[in-house]
Parts: sequence; C-alpha cells; structure tokens
Amino acid sequence: MKRAKILSTSERREAGKALRHKCFRATHGKFILGQGKKRDIVRLIEDSNKGRLESLIPVRYGRMLQSPFAFFRGTALIQAHDLMGTPTCGITVHACGDCHLMNFGGFATPERNLVFDINDFDETLPAPFEWDIKRLAASFVIAARWRGFGSRQAKEIAVRAASSYRESMRRRAGTGVLESWYSRTTLEDVREIAGRRAGAGASERIDKRIAEARKQTHEHVFNRLTASSKRGLRRIIDQPPLLYHAEKQVNQRAIAAFFKRYRETLSEERRMLFDRYKVVDVAVKVVGVGSVGTRCLVALLLAAPNDPLFLQVKEARPSVLERYTGHKPVPHNGQRVVVGQRLM
Repeated sequence: MKRAKILSTSERREAGKALRHKCFRATHGKFILGQGKKRDIVRLIEDSNKGRLESLIPVRYGRMLQSPFAFFRGTALIQAHDLMGTPTCGITVHACGDCHLMNFGGFATPERNLVFDINDFDETLPAPFEWDIKRLAASFVIAARWRGFGSRQAKEIAVRAASSYRESMRRRAGTGVLESWYSRTTLEDVREIAGRRAGAGASERIDKRIAEARKQTHEHVFNRLTASSKRGLRRIIDQPPLLYHAEKQVNQRAIAAFFKRYRETLSEERRMLFDRYKVVDVAVKVVGVGSVGTRCLVALLLAAPNDPLFLQVKEARPSVLERYTGHKPVPHNGQRVVVGQRLM
C-alpha cells in the first residue's frame, strides 16, 4: 500500500498562504456586481416565485418590503447571482448559502443544551468558502445602516465579523480534527464574550435571552398555539394568513403516508421515541422571509393529552447556489438540507 503523506499544521498553513498567489486578498476589494452581466432583479425574484403557493407570494413581498435588511434576507438568489465568477482561491466548502446575521441564534441541541449556532440550511451546497463570509459581512453592513449606524461604524462591524472568522479558523487549525468537528459555542461562551467586550449591560441582555430561550419548550408552545377541540384533544389555533388549516394543501392520507416514510428514515432508537407519539393535527405555517410561499407545515403529535411534540415539515427546493456553482442537481433536496446541516 502506498504510504500517504500526512501534512503537519505548519505545512497546511503554508499551503494555504500559497493560495494567495492565485487570489490576492486585495482582489476581493474591487466593486463587482453581477460580473457585468445583465442583472434583472425583478426577473430573478419572479423566477424564485415559481412553484410557491401563489396565495402567499403577497405575504412574501410584504415581509421583504419591511426594510432593506428584510429584502436582503429574502433574496439570497440575487447575491448568489452577484457572487458567481468573483475572485476565489479555490477552496470549496459545504456552504450555508444564506449566511446572514439573522440566521444565527440560541438553540437547544438534541441533548437539551443551549448553544449559539446557525439555524437555516435551505440553500446549503458546496461552494467557494468566500461566498458565505461575504454574505455574512454584507448582512452586518445592511443591518447597521438600517438601524441608523454611520458608514464608518458599519465598515468596522463588517471588518470585525471577518476578523472573528479568521481568528477562529486560526485557533481551530491548531487543534485536532475531532476537537474541531465537535466544537460548539455555548450561550455561556456568548455571555462571557459579551461581558468582556461590552460590559455588564450586554451580559444582562444575554441572561434575559437565555431565560427566554429556556422557555421555548414544546410545552410552552403547546399552550400558546393550541386550544381544546370538540374531540377533547387540542388542535392548532388558526391564525391566518400565517398559520391555518387548509384541506387542499394538507391531505390527511398524504400526511399519514409521509410520516410513515419519515419514520423509516430514523435511527432505531429515535424510531422507538417517535412511536410514542401520534399525529393529531397538521396546519400550514408561514416562516421566515425567503421561505414564504414554500410548503411548510407544523404537525402536533401527542404521547398523552398534555405531552406534546411539534415537528416542522418543510418543502426543500433546489439551492439558489445550484445554477451558479455548476453543481449537478441532487437526487433529493431534503437529503441535501439534512446532510448539509449535519456537516455544518
């Protein structure tokens, strides 16, 4: 067997530095928008509406009109179009595809621990690593302008975001593969960082957010989103046009068949957990900005009258990156999202 060459940390660092000769950092500073190609924003947005529920497209537009930042959130397709052909050193990663600041927050892991993480993987696909960083930095600038910060402050925020990424990658480059793979940012880490950089006031706000996050349990949502029905079991409360029952869109037989297939995809121990619950109600739910108009449902399952589990059923469409990266269409977009989430 041919002996494989194992690169040391310093050798990997030097190999990375050598890529700068292929793509100098200064080249990223040039103003490049759509690479000089015809850029019809209206057409791009209309193209992204194809296949969506027509009744919800006005809701999508309404959310995008709320602010420049909301428009930015709802138009990942436009930025993917603009990033195509921009300078890249050639490193491809499993990108988020919609990496903006509002896609990060505090969430519970399957072990019920609270972590700070990214939460939207609809557009995940292999792409140049620079694309996620540029969308993230741009989101900070747009949000800063929207909230009334000056141009100098907006620039400083973007620089800090990019610097934080660089410093984090440098730290991880010195650790083992498994340590990097399992690394996570807990909310305790966030509290420490906020307190160190912004004082006691920021730490208090973090404490408040942590307390709020701990309340977002299935039981808390259960009391807020459901009410007793004539059958005795609780049902999801209609809140049109954002949460409602629609018999044409929610066929009960199709739902039953769907969950049967879903069960077969679970690992054996989770299948045993899932079998403790029964589906009692399903409703259409409008989520996010860019996802508005896609088929998204919320399902209420019960193990006992007051022992709920909520599951989100979300349509997975082709990633907005697909046409701009040359990536071949995947066999199943749901699998693409799940694998992308686990990788990221």
